[in-house]
Amino acid sequence: MSYIDLTARLGMNIPEVKYRVRIDAITTMAWCSLPDGSVEFFNQRWHDYTGVSFEEARGWGWKTVVHPDDLETVMDKWRALLASGQPGEIEARLRRFDGEYRWFLARAERVRDNLGEIVNWYGADTDIEDRKRAEALLVAEKRTLEMIAGGAPLADILESLCDTIDAQSPKIISTANLMDPDGKRLWNVAGHRIPRGWIEAITPLMIGANVGSCGTAVALKQRVVVSDIATDPLWADYRELALAHGLRAAWSQPLLSKDHEMLGTFAMYYGEPRTPSESDEPRTPSESDEPRTPSESDLQLIEGAGHVAVIAIEGERARAALAKAVEEIKKSESQFRTIIDAIPQLIIAIGTDGKFLYTNRAVLEYTGMTKEEVMSESFGEVFHPEDTERLRDERDAAISRGVPFEYERRMRGKDGQYRWLLVHYRPLRDEAGNVIRWYATGTDIDDRKQAEERTRQENFALREEIDHSSMFEEIVGSSPALRKVLAQVAKVAPTDSTVLISGETGTGKELIARAIHKRSNRSPRVFIPVNCAAIPHSLIASELFGHEKGAFTGALRRRAGRFEAADGGTIFLDEIGELPMETQMVLLRVLQEQEFERIGSTEPLKVDVRVVAATNRDLGRAVEAGTFRQDLFYRLNVFPIVVPPLRERVDDIALLVEYLIDRYAKKASKKFRAISKKTLELFQAYDWPGNVRELQNVIERAVVLCDGETFSIDETWLKRTSHRPLGPEVPFIATVVAHEKELIETALAKSNGRIAGPSGAAAKLGNSAPDA
Repeated sequence: MSYIDLTARLGMNIPEVKYRVRIDAITTMAWCSLPDGSVEFFNQRWHDYTGVSFEEARGWGWKTVVHPDDLETVMDKWRALLASGQPGEIEARLRRFDGEYRWFLARAERVRDNLGEIVNWYGADTDIEDRKRAEALLVAEKRTLEMIAGGAPLADILESLCDTIDAQSPKIISTANLMDPDGKRLWNVAGHRIPRGWIEAITPLMIGANVGSCGTAVALKQRVVVSDIATDPLWADYRELALAHGLRAAWSQPLLSKDHEMLGTFAMYYGEPRTPSESDEPRTPSESDEPRTPSESDLQLIEGAGHVAVIAIEGERARAALAKAVEEIKKSESQFRTIIDAIPQLIIAIGTDGKFLYTNRAVLEYTGMTKEEVMSESFGEVFHPEDTERLRDERDAAISRGVPFEYERRMRGKDGQYRWLLVHYRPLRDEAGNVIRWYATGTDIDDRKQAEERTRQENFALREEIDHSSMFEEIVGSSPALRKVLAQVAKVAPTDSTVLISGETGTGKELIARAIHKRSNRSPRVFIPVNCAAIPHSLIASELFGHEKGAFTGALRRRAGRFEAADGGTIFLDEIGELPMETQMVLLRVLQEQEFERIGSTEPLKVDVRVVAATNRDLGRAVEAGTFRQDLFYRLNVFPIVVPPLRERVDDIALLVEYLIDRYAKKASKKFRAISKKTLELFQAYDWPGNVRELQNVIERAVVLCDGETFSIDETWLKRTSHRPLGPEVPFIATVVAHEKELIETALAKSNGRIAGPSGAAAKLGNSAPDA
């Protein structure tokens, strides 16, 4: 039936049909009923599972898929929910399209109109067959422990276990067999529903690789599954007898102690059940007898039953180990409950006023709060305060628009740790299209966020790059000095050699570094610029190499460093001469070994990073002064490039001026048709101590102040008396050391190498020295 037909038949409007199309798309069996309890809609998942058509299921036709033994209970509970008007749950077995029944949990939630009247009930059916079987095993475990503690005979304990397993299906017949002390035979001790004639004929059961399911399971020490006794070769000696007693399939689980000692078997037969009142004589198989291939749930059931049986046997054989066995069962029970109760998503219903109306069990378990605490204002404290402040306006604006939205935020669990959640908001509307509540679902994405650490670091670097805009987008100029630099870039870029770029402040060293990266094989990967002078010495190691959680005060979580983020790409270390000595040692190791350790960690991390460094200082003098490691200098200075100052690129000034005027004029929405000749002469005559950066600032200022279409500047801006830099910036201590060295060498030369005495170098320098 098409949705247009469905619209006409149910009298639905188009938005409602679209909503139901979405319901059909989910994997849960969902339905909707009228206030009187009659169902008006099942989603496609429900129809596919049951094989019942829309016409057959509508109204009260759905009752045909409920197990006859459960129908009366289902109807009583459903009527009680309708009368109370409260949400509720009902457990029942539902028939699958192939005739098999499975347990389901139906959850029902009512929707009211503005007057408080119920207009619809919405529900979802969740398959809990595995949970029911797991619960049965939990019950069996508890009962086994109680009987062991009470001194019950082992046969009674195993019989109780068989009864629990038999209750899971009308055609399952379970039995327990114990190993004879001689280790060659099995004796049946439990399973009163198994035909007596069959037991008497096979007891004791011999052990062998082709002696039925149980004998083979013991011989091979592994589970044996026979789906059809009529054809399986393992049953050659017992086939006719088994078929005559109505047995068609057999699954046997060996019972092994912790020390791998064979204790016996727990078996499950599939066939027609027998009661004590029925004849136990062999009969001819009927057409209703069918083989049975066990499902994954069946195999888990027999494995769990075998586990409980082993506990019972070992408890009987060694009661002294009871305390330890109890502890293991408690642990097993905890694991079962974790599996049963775990729900992958956190769900919260929110009113239009922003108050929490409902929360599912996963939220309570995640936060450790009660329902009352979740509904109170204190629930907001579980969210990270930074995210709450960041998302408040965004969330309120999205809710006011009434459209679905999502965001990421951190939520504190009951362990006190914050984890990242992806939160989806979806509105629920009434028939008039008004939002009556919101449903927020949270999915834990903390592992994914950790995996994306590198991407976040790259994005962080890109944001920093945007915030600190470069001098200009392209390298502009054609002077011989610049062409020499670009030729060096073209040669070194395709290699992985370390490059040291030196030059005065404002000459465009970072631009050269980017050109090297863009022309290299690493260009598809990230380029990470780091200004070593802009980061405090106490934080530089953490910024470059990262740190572990708790490595120092304020290290609230693990953080990857810039080298880790640059893996596969290029890292540009600007102002390399400002690195403290301890950080220089770590950097030397990275250059030599391509590995480092995060602060607070002892585990080395391998990286594949190309290093390009830059400085406006004389690193040679810094090495002599002892402020820069000599071995690191040699490692960095593999391929040196010296960027010329602007005063050595006079031929490029006209091109640069034209380029920068065009750039800033566009930003200021201005247009210049000519450049004052006097202005250009001033630009070419000036020595530009601040290099291209100074030129850029002067032109930007002039663009703002110029009113006409001819570009010009005030000549007072460029003072001809400006001091030309004498050379790259060096530390004061380096200057002092160099001067002292020169004085000493001069004194030694004048004294012909003699140090002491009246004519020695010491006396010439004004210092006394003992006579030689």
